[in-house]
This record gives sequence, structure tokens and C-alpha cells, in this order.
Amino acid sequence: TMEHSLFRYIVRHSLRQQIVLLIMTVASFPFLYIFLDLPKIILNEAIQGKDFPKTFFGFNFDQMEYLIVLCGIFLLLVIVNQAFKYIINVYKGLLGERMLRRLRYDLFMRVLRFPLPHFRRTSAGETIPMITSEVEPLGGYVAEAIATPAYQGGTLLTILAFLFIQDPLMGLAAVSLYPIQIYLIPKLQRKVNNRIGETIGGIQEIRSNDTAAYELADFSDRMNGVFKVRYEIYIRKFFIKFLNNFISQLGPFFFFAIGGWLVIRGELSVGALVAVLSAYKELYAP
Repeated sequence: TMEHSLFRYIVRHSLRQQIVLLIMTVASFPFLYIFLDLPKIILNEAIQGKDFPKTFFGFNFDQMEYLIVLCGIFLLLVIVNQAFKYIINVYKGLLGERMLRRLRYDLFMRVLRFPLPHFRRTSAGETIPMITSEVEPLGGYVAEAIATPAYQGGTLLTILAFLFIQDPLMGLAAVSLYPIQIYLIPKLQRKVNNRIGETIGGIQEIRSNDTAAYELADFSDRMNGVFKVRYEIYIRKFFIKFLNNFISQLGPFFFFAIGGWLVIRGELSVGALVAVLSAYKELYAP
């Protein structure tokens, strides 16, 4: 029998591949942390540093050589982090296509088991899209179902850990607006979803209760009603995006204000502040 839950179907047929994806994802986080920390070292120890030459991996470097070595490591980490993303994305694509092939095979096998009277009532034009275009989005979902939440969630935690390690106040500044976003954004989104649901429900009632003549006479008014509803949805949807983006962009304001105050008091280095701002820029996507 075929699983009734799509998630169970994913786990049953791709658990090993999902574990490989998780291992690759977890392996990328230490490199991400070092990448976030390196700008602070470059600024504080290479550009503004004293006491040269410095010993690094058993070799002595003067200031310029030390700067070049650190910049080379930074470039290497850029390549490593992008390589992780590339390999994970390619593997997710491969996994999605494999599972899509399996799902289509399972569906086609069940189509062949339909009783003969069903084929007389159902045209090929109804059956073909079920196996081809209608299951296409599921391939992408299969690849993203476990790996993407793990990657984005792990990235989020890695960056937040980095911010708190640099300075607890910086970490608090980064997460201070999250409660507002967590509470407000889903609430606004539910309003949009409910409005769409009400519209669909209303249209079904209109169709079941009205006559054809009245439908034609009332068509213009109903289309105007649909237009207004859709326009309202656009307003709400883009207001949600505006509000979310605005709250996210308040982060640098707090970093400049709080971080600048800590730098002036000598409790935070300029390099750490630059590194925190760079890390926060990476925080928005996850």
C-alpha cells in the first residue's frame, strides 16, 4: 500500500539520502562560524595589530604577510562555504528527481489497477496531468522537507551563537525583535489565508444557489467583488513583507547604537562590531 502521508513516503524511500544531506549540512556550520569570525581577526590583529612578527601555524609573518595570509584564508572559506551550498543543492535536486521518478512509477502502477469502467468514464487528459505536471512540485518538496529546515535552522543558530559570543548585548539586539515577528507576521498571514478561504466558500454558495440567468446578470458585480478581495489580499500581503523587512532592518540600528556605545567604552573592538554587522547580514535569509 502507498503511504497516506507524504512525509512518511519521504522517510520510507529516502531516509538514507536525507541523513547524508543532514551530515553535509552539519559539516558546513563550523566553516560558517570561522568565516563569520575571520573579519574581526583581520581588522583587529592584522590591520590594527601590534607586536609583529606574529606566529601562525609555526611560521612568522610581518604585518603585510599576515594580512595576505588571513585574506587568503577568508577567500578559501568563501569557496568552501559556496561549495557546501553547491553540493547540497545538487544532491537535493538529485534526491528530488529520484523521488519524483518513484512517485510517478507508483502512481502509474495504481492507474493500471483501475477497474475497466473507470477508464470509460475518465479521459487520458485527466489522468496524464496527475502523473506528470501535478506531482512536479512534490519533487522539490521531497528535497527540501528535511534538509532545508535543518540547514536554515542550523545557520540561524550558528549566527546567533556567534553574535552572543562576541557580546551578549549584541546577541540580545539581534533577537530582540524576533518575538514581535513571531507573533505578528503569522497572525497577519492567517488573515490573508482566511480571506482567501472565505472568498472560495462564498463563490461555491453563489454557484449552488443562483440560476444561470442571475449569474450572467450578476457577473459584473461579482467580478468587482473578487477584484476588491484580491486587491485587499495584495495590500495585506505586501504590508506583511514591508513590516517584516522593516523589523529586520532595525537590527543594524541597534548594532550601531549599542555596538558604538560599547566600542567607545572600550568593551568591544571595532573588528568585533564589523564582524557582528557582517554576520547579521547573513541572518536574514534563514
